[in-house]
Amino acid sequence: MNLADYIRDIPDFPQPGIMFKDITPLLASPEGLRTSIDTIGDAYADAGITKVLGAEARGFIFGAPLAYRLGAGFVPARKPGKLPWSTVKADYELEYGTDSLEMHEDAISADDVVLIVDDVLATGGTASAKGMLVKNAGATLAGYAFVIELDALAGRKKLGDAKVVTLIHVP
Repeated sequence: MNLADYIRDIPDFPQPGIMFKDITPLLASPEGLRTSIDTIGDAYADAGITKVLGAEARGFIFGAPLAYRLGAGFVPARKPGKLPWSTVKADYELEYGTDSLEMHEDAISADDVVLIVDDVLATGGTASAKGMLVKNAGATLAGYAFVIELDALAGRKKLGDAKVVTLIHVP
């Protein structure tokens, strides 16, 4: 199955000059969604994952079923002010601006082994911010998983030596 066949390009979204990679056709395909979750799950099956961290919104879509598949808990990372409990925060840069993510301060402990999941790896800003949340909690970062990697933006360089699994590479 060629998962790239299920990705739609949307030019100039969310702003001019950005080529947005729309995953909704992949999500609408039972085979595409299952293949995505199973492929990433197989890659981390023996890593001892105890928590999967995903950022809103598309990181939730892949993170929760991966947590289920791996027998782990799911940790949501959200925009500031969206979580109801005490939080910790990480700031990051996007290819078109800056933003922040928060998670509950007790969501991850030093005993956890964490997989970070998202739909796209672009500049690496969001992913590295999630990595900082994990490291600051004292947990072990097992690695990262992405459906799409925009290779030209070299976001992987911001992730250090961590294991990175990507299903679709876009030059």
